[in-house]
Amino acid sequence: MVQEIGPFPSVDALLRASETQVLLAGFGRTAVTAMLRQVLTECRTDRRFKTTAAQVVDEVADRLARRFARSQRPVFNLTGTVLHTNLGRSPLPPEAAEAAAEALRSATTLEFDLRTGRRGERDDHIAPLLCELTGAEAATVVNNNAAAVMLVLNTLALGKEVAVSRGELIEIGGAFRIPDIMARSGAILREVGTTNRTHPRDYQDAVGAGSAALMRVHQANYAIVGFTASVPTQVLATIAHDAGLPLIEDLGSGSLIDLGRFGLPHEPTPREALAAGADVVTFSGDKLLGGPQAGLIVGHNKVITMINRNPLKRALRLDKGRLAALEVVLRLYLDPDRLTARLPVLRLLTRPEPEIRATAERIAPVLTDRWPDRDVRLQPCQSQIGSGALPVGLLPSVAASIGGSGLENLASSLRGLPRPVIGRIAQGRLLLDCRCLEPIDEAAFIAQLR
Repeated sequence: MVQEIGPFPSVDALLRASETQVLLAGFGRTAVTAMLRQVLTECRTDRRFKTTAAQVVDEVADRLARRFARSQRPVFNLTGTVLHTNLGRSPLPPEAAEAAAEALRSATTLEFDLRTGRRGERDDHIAPLLCELTGAEAATVVNNNAAAVMLVLNTLALGKEVAVSRGELIEIGGAFRIPDIMARSGAILREVGTTNRTHPRDYQDAVGAGSAALMRVHQANYAIVGFTASVPTQVLATIAHDAGLPLIEDLGSGSLIDLGRFGLPHEPTPREALAAGADVVTFSGDKLLGGPQAGLIVGHNKVITMINRNPLKRALRLDKGRLAALEVVLRLYLDPDRLTARLPVLRLLTRPEPEIRATAERIAPVLTDRWPDRDVRLQPCQSQIGSGALPVGLLPSVAASIGGSGLENLASSLRGLPRPVIGRIAQGRLLLDCRCLEPIDEAAFIAQLR
């Protein structure tokens, strides 16, 4: 036991105490010694502070635990937003996460050709798969879709004009704005049309000696309805090609398959864009695709070759861990019949409402036991896809909702659990949308509440 050796024990005495040995083993002598000195200094300057040796060790243990705790922690996403940007967007399939961990643990064939024994290309791990899944001639990948858009513009339009409809000058979370990205890429924005209506003649009138490309940007996180007009990819491609220009299409979330087959709203696919005449298409890896953060670029071989020769490509490339995870996810798409079972994001998006309700029914009594004075009930609600994907497409869901006063404090206490629970407050109640609480996680969720 720690010996009570006076109101202010020495650092050396505390370092020899049996309880301190656990701290030394866990955090190291340097960190423990420094924290002991810090706490003892506070003891000497503030007489209200804990002064016994046992209390000092306890305080040091608490502070060291907080200091060495990981900042990025797993959470229960009960917000109702499946692809929540602030919570990491798409969850990876277990085999993809395992592939990433394995690649990060050891040397790999990242840029090594086993057949020739010479240097290889890291894109070779995913480019053939992307070409097969999208119908593209060639493909490459960078850090995220913003990087993909910047790289494409910098390669094709440095110092020259790119025509974009005013209705497509999007801004998404994190202050990603098309005009800003274009400016940083070195391209010159040529706005055409109006916010709600853009016609073929607007693009035709914008083409001139200073033009480098036409660009179409998917309205990722909003919808313009009412008196509207836009130019389809096929028509825009004809205008671009007649002028000898390439057509760039940024799909944003970029689903690889038609989501309509799963009862979800249709989202444009890279295959559709390329078939309609786009020369290069960019989209994200960690949204509807269900993979790690990445910016995928597919298109004509000539364009992709130019992109790969751009010095910026090296600055924006993917590391071996994410490449390994992305390869696994892309291979899942080769077996579309089992995709909803094997790809977490698609499984969550297509989860049946009765199954979600059953989850809510199982956790509601636990919430009642934990907070007996509060009104806990099941409440129909609507989930959203998130991250700018299908912004007006809402999914029927069920929440365990909690009423009463002090909801902000209650939400804060849930966030303070060992595995934080993140819900949302709406209409005077705290909603815990159960769409993303799968049966495999229910036991852990219930256990920590109890």
